[in-house]
This record gives sequence, C-alpha cells and structure tokens, in this order.
Amino acid sequence: MSEVELVAAALAAGASAGLTDTARGAVLDLYTSLREAVRRRLDRDRVAGARVLDAPDADPAVWRRRLVGVLTDSGVEQDVAVLALARALLEKVPGDGRITVYAEGSRGVQVGDGNTQHNAF
Repeated sequence: MSEVELVAAALAAGASAGLTDTARGAVLDLYTSLREAVRRRLDRDRVAGARVLDAPDADPAVWRRRLVGVLTDSGVEQDVAVLALARALLEKVPGDGRITVYAEGSRGVQVGDGNTQHNAF
C-alpha cells in the first residue's frame, strides 16, 4: 500500500468508524486531526478538489478513487505528520484491518491473499 493509499484508507476507515460507538472517542479525535491536516495540506498547495473530503459519494469506491487522485496531486506522501496520523488512526479503528468488498454482479472476483484463480466463462 502506497502512502497515498494509506491516507485514503485511514480517512475512509475513520469516516465509517465514526458511525459506530466502538472506540468512538480516540478514533474520532484521530480522524478529525487527520482530516484537518489533510485539509490544510490541500489548501496550502492550492489543490483543486479539497471539497472531496466533504463529499463522499454514495459509492465509496468512486469517492476513494477521487480522494486518491486529490491526495496524489497534493504530494501528501511527503507529509510526515499526515502519515503518522493515518497510521495511528488505522491502528485504532476496530476490526481486523480487512476491507469489505462490494462485488454484486461481478464475475471472476478474487479476494484474499495468496489465492489462485482459474476462470472459464
């Protein structure tokens, strides 16, 4: 996972974890700090698209793709403070660190580590 993807994953995890009561205090504090640090970075670098932080689409995959693009343009992978906040947030988010995959209607999807897949359609 690249540094940009790490920040995007932390923002996505923090946004979804904020909807639950599990570990809400620490997670919400870290999420808010990360979000504001990213916002300052986007504002400082005059990167168009800081509004992506405030407008997650109904489709999380679309939002995350847009977010990764904006973060890449901002050079966030060089911001040590943002990366530290992202790592700390991902450590606090409840769960096993796995990502939920929405694959309704898909064919030939493989999820997991070290799998082999042979498709015949």
